[in-house]
Amino acid sequence: MRRDVFTADHEDFRETVRTFVAKEVVPHYEEWERAGRMPREVFAKLGALGVLGIAIPEQYGGAGIADYRYNVVLQEEASRALVTLGTVRTQLDVILPYFLAYADAGQRDRWFPGLAAGTLLTAIAMTEPGTGSDLAGIRTTAVREGDHYVLNGAKTFITGGLLADLVIVVARTSSDPGDRRAGLTLLVVEDGMPGFSRGRVLNKIGLKVQDTVELSFDDVRVPVANRLGEEGEAFRYLGHNLPQERMTVAVGSVAQARAAVATTTEYVKERKAFGTPVASFQNTKFELAGMVAEVEAAQAMLDRAVLALVDGELSGADAAKVKLFCTETQGRIVDRCLQLFGGYGYMAEYPIARLYTDARVARIYAGTSEVMKVIIAKSLCL
Repeated sequence: MRRDVFTADHEDFRETVRTFVAKEVVPHYEEWERAGRMPREVFAKLGALGVLGIAIPEQYGGAGIADYRYNVVLQEEASRALVTLGTVRTQLDVILPYFLAYADAGQRDRWFPGLAAGTLLTAIAMTEPGTGSDLAGIRTTAVREGDHYVLNGAKTFITGGLLADLVIVVARTSSDPGDRRAGLTLLVVEDGMPGFSRGRVLNKIGLKVQDTVELSFDDVRVPVANRLGEEGEAFRYLGHNLPQERMTVAVGSVAQARAAVATTTEYVKERKAFGTPVASFQNTKFELAGMVAEVEAAQAMLDRAVLALVDGELSGADAAKVKLFCTETQGRIVDRCLQLFGGYGYMAEYPIARLYTDARVARIYAGTSEVMKVIIAKSLCL
């Protein structure tokens, strides 16, 4: 079906990304998976190509174009090639918006050129060992002492934390028994600050190329000059960016579901059972027909939301609806696709196995499906 989302400029960008992924990502992807991370030079190459600086103002080496659709194209092309650029996606879609919205002039001068060039890598540290979707329960503390905050606490499940030069840490700078959401602040911890350490790299069942680590902070002295925005306003800031963060997950889910259907369709045409191609069986035809219809439905919902996000009109409830529907659809589709591969689908050498394991976390991070339902129910005044 025709998609009225992209312009000629987006399609030109798509060709650039497609070429980059084919040349610089696909041939090395299995090696990166074994290593459990993407190498730093990939970010530098993307920076040189202009991909990382699209939204960054021109005076810092970017293009100054605030258009989320370029981020969508990047995800779609990676998925089309049966790979993911999860750490890149996190930097562009989840973390960069905080710098763009809340960095002051001095911070922009210090950090924006490196962010555009791909020489400064980032992470955001929200989740704690005992606090996931409930951000109001954050226990990491930052006590102000003169021109510094003294930061103490631990974070877990931090994407990109292994190589990050800048980590945005959500910490509690004050407490209010009447309002658990009050008193949270964003602090930028820089690599090498005394007391900042990285723990173990977590062994996930999927997204192997996307490093995920534990971080700890032991009396880390963070300059007040590294505070993003105002003290005590972090919960509001986080809520402002959540619709885009959730859209980012939905974009990946639909693109990966589409890729799963495409690779499965190719496989069943070649694979034979009982002397005939698997594609000739009625069950195979019906399964793939149903999946194609589901992907198109999810894509239509997603595209409408992408345009709303670009126009600044996407509500938190609508973002929750899109994430819920698209991630649950992805889960169903990759499971059914793997079934059509039979025993080979359970073998890691086949891309459907990677698509299957990568898909599972989509219904958990950026807010679980259950949390999405709570948000939607609240929008119904329930």
